[in-house]
Amino acid sequence: MLTAAPGTLQAALDSAARGWKVFPLRPGTKRPALHGETRCSHTGACAGGHVKWEERATTDPERITRAWAQAPFNIGLATGPSGLVVVDLDMPKNGAAGPTGAEVFAALCERAGQPVPVTFRTGTASGGQHFYFAAPDAPHLGNSAGLLGELMDTRAWGGYVVAPGSVTPSGAYTILDDTPVLPLPDWLLEALTAHQEPARPRTTAPAVPRVSGGRAARAALERECRNVQAAPAKQANNTLNRSAFLVGRFVAWGDLDRLVVEEAFQGAGESRGLTTAECRATIRSALDSSIRKARPREAT
Repeated sequence: MLTAAPGTLQAALDSAARGWKVFPLRPGTKRPALHGETRCSHTGACAGGHVKWEERATTDPERITRAWAQAPFNIGLATGPSGLVVVDLDMPKNGAAGPTGAEVFAALCERAGQPVPVTFRTGTASGGQHFYFAAPDAPHLGNSAGLLGELMDTRAWGGYVVAPGSVTPSGAYTILDDTPVLPLPDWLLEALTAHQEPARPRTTAPAVPRVSGGRAARAALERECRNVQAAPAKQANNTLNRSAFLVGRFVAWGDLDRLVVEEAFQGAGESRGLTTAECRATIRSALDSSIRKARPREAT
């Protein structure tokens, strides 16, 4: 009989005891351990249709204990269903020079005339930080990538963070400040909603946000997001790169807003199991290349 890995099991139960819904990530990684839609057998919990990680996240101690009895899973925390907005502050990549996400956040707070919020805060394996906030009742916020500043992302509906107690080859996720979770400050909510279209809680695949532009542009974005979600695991990043490149011409032509395209592909990539950083880097690179190479509409 399999036994649960004590460390990650207890950490998962601790998060659940706070009212936060968790689900297993592959041991030593940040990727969901649950099967994807293309591999779904439509049995058990999926008898009525494929159930994604955001729907399967739970606070039930019995379900958590049974799941973690199978392997020393890391812990995914579904932010939207948990009523959270998490500000994810990264470190510069590959030792590059420049301010950290925490320093950019501090500067943002200073410009807003506000102190850095004191709330529940964790340290990431790479040396970054997660600031946890209670989500407002309305609007329902989605994810954002770089919207507030460089190396600053947010996770809400459609997103997840790696919970404390998880361990990757880069290091451990730890609690830095066990302060009670602060409600999302009004000034920060305003900064997010000024540019971000609110998200609806969802129980199906991430929907492409409403966008301006031609019908063909929207259809292309929806089609390519579906292609990313259905890609084989080993081809997920390549598919994301190719799909974002194909849609980039509509951004160059002004049919689609770049931020909307980035957010749509970010959700599609993460739902397929790619990490936040993988998605962000791939999407930005593909769009930059596509926009730079796009021919005039009349030439196509």
